[in-house]
This record gives sequence, C-alpha cells and structure tokens, in this order.
Amino acid sequence: MNRTTLKKMMSHSFALLTALCLGIHAQAATTPWYELNDTYTFETYMREFRKSYNTPEETIMRRVIFEDNLRQILHHNRRTDVTWKNGVNHLTDRTSEEKKALRGYRHVDRSHHTPMVHQKGTSTLPNETDWRLRGAVSAVKDQGQCGSCWAFASASTIESFWFLKTSKKSWGKLMDLSPQQIASCTPLSKACIAAQGTGGCEGSSQVAAFHGLMQTGGIVSEWTYPYVSWDGTDFACKFPNNITQSPVVQLSNYTVIPSNDYDALMDAVANQGPVTISVDASTWDKYEAGIYNGCDQNSPQIDHAVQLVGYGTDGGVPYWTVRNSWTATWGENGYIRLYRDTVPRCGSDPGASDCDGGPTNATVCGTCGLLWDSSYPVICGSECN
Repeated sequence: MNRTTLKKMMSHSFALLTALCLGIHAQAATTPWYELNDTYTFETYMREFRKSYNTPEETIMRRVIFEDNLRQILHHNRRTDVTWKNGVNHLTDRTSEEKKALRGYRHVDRSHHTPMVHQKGTSTLPNETDWRLRGAVSAVKDQGQCGSCWAFASASTIESFWFLKTSKKSWGKLMDLSPQQIASCTPLSKACIAAQGTGGCEGSSQVAAFHGLMQTGGIVSEWTYPYVSWDGTDFACKFPNNITQSPVVQLSNYTVIPSNDYDALMDAVANQGPVTISVDASTWDKYEAGIYNGCDQNSPQIDHAVQLVGYGTDGGVPYWTVRNSWTATWGENGYIRLYRDTVPRCGSDPGASDCDGGPTNATVCGTCGLLWDSSYPVICGSECN
C-alpha cells in the first residue's frame, strides 16, 4: 500500500475527529510519519517533544535508542504490504523496560464475585459505531510512567456508562473520574499480590477495579482525587478518610463478555457502550496511523488494558477503534485502529492465568488478543440509595 493510498484511507477518520471537536487534546506540532526521513535528527526530536536529560551519559543513551528506533520506523514505512504507519512519539527514546512498565494489565481472579454475563441481542448491528460521536467518551489521558492502564481503562468506561445512564434523564454529564482512586485503593487478594503484583503502578485488571469500587462505595471525580502517580510512584489510598467529596458514581455490578466471542463483543460495543478490553500492546509503541495488524497472533501476551469505543471499515478494511492512555500525541490523537477480522485468529498466551490458581496457556483470539477479556460496569440506580 503506497503513501497516497494510506493517507486517503486515514483522512476520513482525521477529518471526522477534527470537525466534530470531540474534546481530544490537540496534537503538538510534531513531524508526521510522511515527513520523516534520514535527515530527522535527535535534536529535532528533543525540541518537538520537549525532552531534556539529567546527564551527558543519559543523553548519549537516549540518542542511541532514538536512532535505532528511527531506523526501524523508516524501514517499516517503506513497506507497501502493510495498512499502518509508524512514527516518532514521546516513547521513541525509552528503553524496552520503560515501555513495558506502561503495560500494567494483570489477569486477576474473579471467583470472589459473580458478575453478570453479556447476552447478545437479536437486532441487526450497524455497519459502524463510534461512541465519541455521541458525546460518551472523555478526552484522552496520560498514565505517565505508571502501569495504571487498568485504572484508566476502568475509569474511562465508568465515565461513559454514567453519561449514557444519566443522558436518558436529560441531565447527562460526562465527568472525569479518578483513576488515582482506583490505582491506590483497589484491594487484591494475597495470592494475587504474590503472583502478579500489588496493583497500582505494578498492575491489576479492570474487573478488580470494578469489584473494588463496589466494595468501597463508588468513585469520586478527578478534581477531587487527582492523578499523582505519573512518575511511576505508588501512593497510599486516601479514600474515604481524606476525601471530602462523596462518590459521584456507584456500581451495582459489572458485566463480562464471553471470552473470544466476536459477535458478543460487537453486540456489546454497538448496543451497550464503550467496553474495557485487554490486549497485547508490546508492539504498539511506534504506531502512528492506519489499521494496525502487527501483533504476534500465535503467542500473544496480554499485558495492557484499553477502551474499545467502536468499529468500522476504511477502504474495505474492517477495524476496531481503541482508546489508549499514552497521551493524545500518540497514535491517531491517542487512538489506535486494530484490524477487525470477522473470522478471528487465535493464539496461546502462557501468562494469561488467574493469579488465584486459574488455567495457564489460555487461548486468546482477535487482533492483539482483544477478544479474550472484556467487560463493562453496571451503574447503580435506586438500588444503591
């Protein structure tokens, strides 16, 4: 696929996002993929992304990492057999370990609670769905250097479902809710802590977040409990003793989508709202535009939590629209479109196990394994009052 064809394929999405003013932070004036070449320098990169380093030794290290990544980016973009393009971003100078730390999904056992299970409807699904166009998706956020993707995916989906629930009463409001509360206050079992991490920046899952909020009484707003773990530091929970505001949203339950069920996920995102999904994002760091299909489909390693906001087709290529939490300067204004194979490919993830003794070598399906672990919250009504 040549550059002109790909640019035309992507132009619809870019124009749509711009024209509708979806509340996404404007991307800074950085060099796009189609203007990158061998003359793009580390000094230009530092200026565009406002980079500075503590020592001359670190500057040298970052330069080496950047130049190696730039070579890979330019090599990829010369290919004509792919439907996406890579580019430079705020991650281009980071080590593999630093980028891995951002992917904080851990599959946590949910045997302590019985969630609802999504039931497919019988209606014909629309050809495309985009919850951003209905005002149900807040601006893209930045988890920083903390592995709190699971907290951001959970908070953003609760935001969407709260908006959808209250909009039916004509007073709907899209609020920014607190991922810091989720990251700092979500309890994990001792077995999960021993096997998978401690929550917070070390990782957890969306279902753990939903269940934790059910236990603790709900979630407060972002301005009440702001995000402070950007640099990767964990903080003790302040809720409820040191938070003056009561929860603004409460959950009565959460709903899981049957694993690896393409039709069920399509139905959920078309008819219910945005959905939290879990993916293998180990190869996403260079992505800039187009429909991505570059994951290892034989041995995916599910390691990241994100929000599915819709699906569509571009130039005959079907895709899922996925919101990330790596700033609005990453990807397509903070989003990535993943190839949507109507006959999903499957692989085996040896690490996708319940930390309380569940199965290993789980079968995960869909591009980057996105069909395996999906869920959405059930917002309280009068039963929680």
